[in-house]
Amino acid sequence: MNEIEYKGKKIPYILVKSKIKNIYIQIKDGQVIVKVPLRVKEQYINELIKKKSKWIYEKIEENKRKTDIEEKIEQKDIERLSKIIQKNVKKYSIELGVVPKKVRIRDIKYAWGSCSSNKNITINMRLAKKDEEIIEYVILHEMCHLIYMNHSKEFWKLIEKYMPKYKENRKRLKNMA
Repeated sequence: MNEIEYKGKKIPYILVKSKIKNIYIQIKDGQVIVKVPLRVKEQYINELIKKKSKWIYEKIEENKRKTDIEEKIEQKDIERLSKIIQKNVKKYSIELGVVPKKVRIRDIKYAWGSCSSNKNITINMRLAKKDEEIIEYVILHEMCHLIYMNHSKEFWKLIEKYMPKYKENRKRLKNMA
């Protein structure tokens, strides 16, 4: 196991030499993996890792913060989220006249919610700690995708019809990311 030092902290990393053309540094599950072509000299690798030590340290810290957030979400929070989802899906199914095939709660990295072309809705479990109005906005947003699978003017008008101050909730949600 190799290691670099940044701000007095030793950061271990795994060095993998293989038949590749470029050098890659990745942080996976809190572990630093450095992949290099077979022909790269040890001195060059060490210099590069020293140059990238700040970036590596920041990515590891970012990873830790995300993990801490995930660990803080308790079962009672997920149960609360589930109840809010059920209530709002029922409400908007009646109001919009559409019903999703499935509604799931998952840890998705890229969005607060998603709606597939198969009419399946996925809600991000990280919403479990958010207030009910924000959760309702995400549910309404995804339910409206059952009608418009885009972000057209009609889509936003539909959201506004059922939640006149959706822009405030949308802005609050963007600031939480």
